[in-house]
Amino acid sequence: MIKRNMNGNNTEKAPLFLTPVLKNYLWGGTRLSAEYGKGKNAERIAESWECSTHPHGESIIRSGSYAGRTLRSVLKEHPEMIGTRQAELCKEGELPVLVKILDAGENASIQVHPDDVYALVNENGSLGKTEMWYVLDAEKGAELVYGFAHDMDAERLKKSLADGSVEKYLQSVPVKKDDVFFIPPGCVHSVGAGILLVEIQENSDLTYRLYDFGRVDQDGQERKLHVEKALEVLNYQSSAEPRQPMRVLRYEPGCATEFLCRCKYFQVERKLISAGDFGSSVCFVPDEESFQILLCVSGDGYLQLQETGVRMEINAGDCVFVPAAGAAFRIGGMLTILQIRC
Repeated sequence: MIKRNMNGNNTEKAPLFLTPVLKNYLWGGTRLSAEYGKGKNAERIAESWECSTHPHGESIIRSGSYAGRTLRSVLKEHPEMIGTRQAELCKEGELPVLVKILDAGENASIQVHPDDVYALVNENGSLGKTEMWYVLDAEKGAELVYGFAHDMDAERLKKSLADGSVEKYLQSVPVKKDDVFFIPPGCVHSVGAGILLVEIQENSDLTYRLYDFGRVDQDGQERKLHVEKALEVLNYQSSAEPRQPMRVLRYEPGCATEFLCRCKYFQVERKLISAGDFGSSVCFVPDEESFQILLCVSGDGYLQLQETGVRMEINAGDCVFVPAAGAAFRIGGMLTILQIRC
């Protein structure tokens, strides 16, 4: 492995393969275990936290000399891996983003997230949650909730929650594979049954549930709702139906790159790699400004360190943390990768 002298330390700078944290909520499905090999066979998994330094679920490194340690503990020791752009914002090894894969076997709860200003004041200094969804697959007829269909107000919403009629006020949006949705704070939303997607978000676990369809857990208890806080952060104006923007592919030998989303918290691109041997593989040269997260969403191939020639398989569902100013590497094979920067 390549080592570099960073702030007086010899620090391993190769990409780090991660083991996710699995969350089994009531609405989860079985595709994450059946198709991506996560957890046990046929296990119901709602969320797979692929790259996380959040205290509610920290990713474990599974490659290199840091194998077996949490990503957060390594970044706390080596903050230079995060990069110069986020150096002042990332304390105690926490990244500014969290990357998940979600499998909705049933409708997820109707919910909303606060923004940073509200969360910092009302949630003990936590961040709010801005997020983006990239749809990996969707069953025929699948829909998600995105905002209100018509302008609402707090009193009418409370009444509809009490009598169970809230769904008629929500905007349902048809979903298909490769769709992209940006979910700002205050937007009421829900992932519908039959949707498999990647969620890229601020490093936060704040969700205010408005409505959970009366479901109960294995102990016969309904999940906690957060109606009063939700009412304080909701955007009550109707939302325009989100439209898929025209996306442009940029080509280089062995790879086509497509821009998906950019906001103040993250930037996401999709890379379609079709490259076989080392000569035609795609070169990645990390910069000093930001770490990167690479999530393989389909296909398989290899990741090879340019200087040492060390090669590792990369398959659908694998997530790799790339340190800032790290070792150059190449990726080859037939695969699709989401590349996340901050």
